[in-house]
Amino acid sequence: MIEDYSKYADEMLIQMLRNGQKDVEDYIMEKYKGLVRKNARAMFLIGGENDDLIQEGMIGLFKAIRDYNLEQEVLFYSFANLCITRQIYSAVEASNRKKHKPLNSYVSLDSAMVTKDEYTVPIQEVLHSLTAKNPEEVLINKEEVNVLEAQVGSELSKFERQVLHLYLSGKEYVEIAKELERSAKSVDNALGRIKMKLGK
Repeated sequence: MIEDYSKYADEMLIQMLRNGQKDVEDYIMEKYKGLVRKNARAMFLIGGENDDLIQEGMIGLFKAIRDYNLEQEVLFYSFANLCITRQIYSAVEASNRKKHKPLNSYVSLDSAMVTKDEYTVPIQEVLHSLTAKNPEEVLINKEEVNVLEAQVGSELSKFERQVLHLYLSGKEYVEIAKELERSAKSVDNALGRIKMKLGK
């Protein structure tokens, strides 16, 4: 009989895995696949596939499962998100050093920073806070979200903001074009402009 792991908190699942229930790892990997895809999409592969970044993200997730410390007061979700983001970001950085040619067209949102006064935070972290499930994360990052929204509002046109929102929500070029009643080419061009503006 296969156990229903969905009723357990992530931290309990990690404990069960450490106690020898090896099939728990497959369940966690499948559960967090969506988070991996979301982080990979945020790295902006313009006009290509993001399979390489998804693979890097899955490696980051595997490392999170392996390295998570049950004694620290950190949710597994937060730790996994950090590990996934760092792994993908490292792949992007390596591509910039010409070590991984397939990744050369990626631009990381982590390289674009939001600054208010003397406090600087990567855009990717702020974007995560917009969809964070943890209310504490939303509260803590509220000011950074406001700064990002103001920056995006001043830098991007209305159409570009709509495209960015739909793209980060997981929609493909054709879906975005259909929803906004534009051509796929105009969506591609908008993503190119967004890439340049946010990459400054």
